[in-house]
Amino acid sequence: MLSIAPEHASQIRQHAKQEYPHECCGALLGQVVGEEVRWVEEVIPIVNEQQENRERRFLITPQQMMQLERQAVQKGLQVLGFYHSHPDHPARPSEYDRENALPWYSYLILSVQKGKPAEMHCWRLLDDRSDFEREQMQIRGL
Repeated sequence: MLSIAPEHASQIRQHAKQEYPHECCGALLGQVVGEEVRWVEEVIPIVNEQQENRERRFLITPQQMMQLERQAVQKGLQVLGFYHSHPDHPARPSEYDRENALPWYSYLILSVQKGKPAEMHCWRLLDDRSDFEREQMQIRGL
Protein backbone atom coordinates (compact mmCIF):
# COMPACT_ATOMS: atom_id res chain seq x y z
CA MET A 1 0.00 0.00 0.00
CA LEU A 2 1.18 3.49 -0.85
CA SER A 3 0.49 6.04 1.88
CA ILE A 4 0.67 9.67 0.80
CA ALA A 5 -0.08 12.93 2.63
CA PRO A 6 -2.91 15.14 1.31
CA GLU A 7 -0.44 17.96 0.55
CA HIS A 8 1.65 15.60 -1.60
CA ALA A 9 -1.43 14.45 -3.51
CA SER A 10 -2.34 18.11 -3.98
CA GLN A 11 1.20 18.87 -5.20
CA ILE A 12 0.90 16.14 -7.86
CA ARG A 13 -2.52 17.42 -8.96
CA GLN A 14 -1.16 20.97 -9.25
CA HIS A 15 1.87 19.81 -11.25
CA ALA A 16 -0.35 17.86 -13.67
CA LYS A 17 -2.68 20.84 -14.08
CA GLN A 18 0.26 23.17 -14.86
CA GLU A 19 1.71 20.81 -17.47
CA TYR A 20 -1.59 20.03 -19.23
CA PRO A 21 -1.96 19.13 -22.12
CA HIS A 22 1.47 17.50 -21.67
CA GLU A 23 2.28 14.69 -19.32
CA CYS A 24 3.99 15.66 -16.09
CA CYS A 25 6.28 13.33 -14.16
CA GLY A 26 7.98 13.11 -10.81
CA ALA A 27 9.27 10.83 -8.09
CA LEU A 28 7.98 9.58 -4.77
CA LEU A 29 10.60 9.42 -2.01
CA GLY A 30 10.02 7.79 1.34
CA GLN A 31 10.44 4.62 3.36
CA VAL A 32 9.02 1.14 3.41
CA VAL A 33 7.32 0.66 6.79
CA GLY A 34 6.78 -2.91 7.89
CA GLU A 35 6.35 -5.33 5.02
CA GLU A 36 3.85 -3.58 2.82
CA VAL A 37 3.41 0.13 3.55
CA ARG A 38 5.29 2.58 1.36
CA TRP A 39 5.24 5.85 3.26
CA VAL A 40 5.78 8.81 0.92
CA GLU A 41 7.69 11.62 2.61
CA GLU A 42 8.56 13.77 -0.36
CA VAL A 43 7.29 14.37 -3.88
CA ILE A 44 9.90 15.54 -6.39
CA PRO A 45 8.61 17.07 -9.66
CA ILE A 46 10.88 16.18 -12.60
CA VAL A 47 11.10 17.97 -15.94
CA ASN A 48 9.60 15.80 -18.68
CA GLU A 49 12.53 15.47 -21.09
CA GLN A 50 10.42 13.84 -23.81
CA GLN A 51 10.87 15.92 -26.97
CA GLU A 52 7.98 14.62 -29.10
CA ASN A 53 4.44 13.53 -28.34
CA ARG A 54 4.60 15.04 -24.84
CA GLU A 55 0.79 14.67 -24.64
CA ARG A 56 1.26 10.89 -24.48
CA ARG A 57 4.78 10.30 -23.22
CA PHE A 58 7.21 11.34 -20.53
CA LEU A 59 10.93 10.71 -20.18
CA ILE A 60 13.13 10.69 -17.09
CA THR A 61 16.76 10.62 -18.24
CA PRO A 62 19.47 8.47 -16.62
CA GLN A 63 21.10 11.69 -15.37
CA GLN A 64 17.85 12.79 -13.69
CA MET A 65 17.53 9.31 -12.17
CA MET A 66 21.09 9.41 -10.77
CA GLN A 67 20.47 12.86 -9.26
CA LEU A 68 17.23 11.60 -7.76
CA GLU A 69 18.95 8.56 -6.23
CA ARG A 70 21.64 10.82 -4.71
CA GLN A 71 18.99 13.15 -3.32
CA ALA A 72 17.14 10.23 -1.72
CA VAL A 73 20.30 8.78 -0.14
CA GLN A 74 21.30 12.17 1.28
CA LYS A 75 17.91 12.38 2.98
CA GLY A 76 17.97 8.78 4.22
CA LEU A 77 15.04 7.91 1.94
CA GLN A 78 14.37 5.55 -0.96
CA VAL A 79 12.92 6.14 -4.39
CA LEU A 80 9.59 4.37 -3.87
CA GLY A 81 8.21 5.09 -7.29
CA PHE A 82 7.13 7.64 -9.82
CA TYR A 83 4.07 9.60 -10.81
CA HIS A 84 2.88 10.89 -14.13
CA SER A 85 -0.29 12.27 -15.65
CA HIS A 86 -2.50 10.98 -18.45
CA PRO A 87 -4.03 14.02 -20.18
CA ASP A 88 -7.59 13.19 -21.29
CA HIS A 89 -7.08 9.49 -20.60
CA PRO A 90 -7.89 7.20 -17.68
CA ALA A 91 -5.52 6.72 -14.72
CA ARG A 92 -4.43 3.27 -15.79
CA PRO A 93 -1.11 2.18 -17.32
CA SER A 94 -0.68 2.10 -21.07
CA GLU A 95 1.24 -0.55 -22.96
CA TYR A 96 4.08 1.98 -23.27
CA ASP A 97 4.03 2.37 -19.47
CA ARG A 98 4.31 -1.41 -19.08
CA GLU A 99 7.20 -1.67 -21.53
CA ASN A 100 9.17 1.02 -19.67
CA ALA A 101 8.33 0.18 -16.06
CA LEU A 102 10.34 -1.87 -13.57
CA PRO A 103 9.03 -4.25 -10.90
CA TRP A 104 9.09 -3.12 -7.26
CA TYR A 105 8.40 0.59 -7.91
CA SER A 106 4.98 2.16 -7.35
CA TYR A 107 3.54 4.01 -10.35
CA LEU A 108 0.99 6.64 -9.46
CA ILE A 109 -1.04 7.83 -12.46
CA LEU A 110 -3.30 10.88 -12.42
CA SER A 111 -5.93 11.39 -15.10
CA VAL A 112 -6.38 15.01 -16.20
CA GLN A 113 -9.64 15.64 -18.05
CA LYS A 114 -9.81 18.89 -20.06
CA GLY A 115 -7.19 20.45 -17.78
CA LYS A 116 -8.80 19.36 -14.51
CA PRO A 117 -7.15 16.70 -12.34
CA ALA A 118 -9.44 13.72 -11.93
CA GLU A 119 -8.96 10.16 -10.67
CA MET A 120 -5.61 9.01 -9.31
CA HIS A 121 -4.56 5.37 -8.93
CA CYS A 122 -1.41 3.54 -8.04
CA TRP A 123 0.00 0.48 -9.84
CA ARG A 124 2.80 -2.07 -9.47
CA LEU A 125 4.30 -4.03 -12.34
CA LEU A 126 4.11 -7.79 -11.90
CA ASP A 127 7.46 -9.53 -11.47
CA ASP A 128 7.11 -11.23 -14.88
CA ARG A 129 6.42 -7.75 -16.42
CA SER A 130 3.27 -9.07 -18.12
CA ASP A 131 0.90 -6.53 -16.57
CA PHE A 132 0.28 -4.16 -13.69
CA GLU A 133 -1.73 -4.81 -10.58
CA ARG A 134 -3.49 -2.02 -8.79
CA GLU A 135 -1.79 -1.02 -5.55
CA GLN A 136 -3.91 0.18 -2.68
CA MET A 137 -3.38 3.86 -2.04
CA GLN A 138 -4.17 5.77 1.11
CA ILE A 139 -4.28 9.53 1.34
CA ARG A 140 -3.43 10.00 5.00
CA GLY A 141 -6.03 11.73 7.10
CA LEU A 142 -8.89 11.15 4.65
